[in-house]
Amino acid sequence: MRSFYHFMMKFRGMDKHAEERQLADWMFRDHDFPKQSKSYDEISRYLEWNMPFTGALQVFDQMWEAYIVEEME
Repeated sequence: MRSFYHFMMKFRGMDKHAEERQLADWMFRDHDFPKQSKSYDEISRYLEWNMPFTGALQVFDQMWEAYIVEEME
C-alpha cells in the first residue's frame, strides 16, 4: 500500500478538482508533512494543527475515502 501523500500527488497542478489540488500542492510544499504515513489518525492530527486552508479537513476526509477504495483494488 502506498502512502496517502503518494496517492495525492496525482492531483498536483490539475485544473479540475480545485480543493484536492490545493491540498496536494500544500502537502508537496510542506516539508514536515508525514509523507510516508498510511495512518488516518496521524495525518488528520497533523492537518488539525497545521490546517492549510478552510475546509482542508473535509477535503482530506473525502480524499481518504478515495484513497482507501483505490488501494483496495
